[in-house]
Amino acid sequence: MSVRKLKPITPGQRFRVVNGFDTITTDKPEKSLLAPKKRSGGRNNGGKMTMRHLGGGHKQKYRIIDFKRDKNGVPATIKTIEYDPNRTAFIALVSYKDGEKRYVIAQNGLKVGQTIISGQGATPDVGNTMLLSEIPLGTTISCIELHPGQGAVLARSAGSFAQLMAREGKYATVKLPSGETRMILVTCMATIGVVSNSDHQLLVSGKAGRTRWLGRRPRVRPVVMNPVDHPMGGGEGKSSGGHPRSKNGIPAKGFKTRSKTKASNKYIIERRKK
Repeated sequence: MSVRKLKPITPGQRFRVVNGFDTITTDKPEKSLLAPKKRSGGRNNGGKMTMRHLGGGHKQKYRIIDFKRDKNGVPATIKTIEYDPNRTAFIALVSYKDGEKRYVIAQNGLKVGQTIISGQGATPDVGNTMLLSEIPLGTTISCIELHPGQGAVLARSAGSFAQLMAREGKYATVKLPSGETRMILVTCMATIGVVSNSDHQLLVSGKAGRTRWLGRRPRVRPVVMNPVDHPMGGGEGKSSGGHPRSKNGIPAKGFKTRSKTKASNKYIIERRKK
């Protein structure tokens, strides 16, 4: 993991900080694991814009990722560590002993030629996927399931990780990246280690055009809009826009939108930090 600060030979490179890509081993993806990725530009089937700030960007292909890691007991060798335009983390191409190839989320420290395994009886080494019931307490984990067999949904982005705090009965207590502490069934799977590309947060794009390449269009501040366009718009000069709220009028900054009757509330021991 490393970053590079570019020399300011153009205005767009003056403050730009790029990824060193020193862990990436190839720039050619596995063709059998690619899928087409259609763009909507934020418009629905009637052509009406329903999502703002989307559109344009470089053409991309989706990499089919194995989030379930359900090939239990079969060792897999890491062939390459690759960049994925669809996520902040790097991905690893693994080849199983029976010849099947799959993409998985790469953890920090994974190297080409290393062997990983999933399922019961796996050792708590980086890259191995195990049941929460078998992982030693205090271990740093990522790519966590919320329901058995669902596939990883928690702690999947670059540099994120959770910690296994305790086990009691059929539930394990896990401290998530947001600071939330919640109970998860011990029959759920998790991968050992921290998600790769932890320097992602240090990157600086350098110019607005790079954001456009990613398919994000400019965003206008609500306070400079007219009252017809936003609840915070209007007023003479730099007058305040009133209480912070969304375009639909939902208050922001402290207003709780989570349902008080949500079924999963009983599994949350400590809420995330504000």
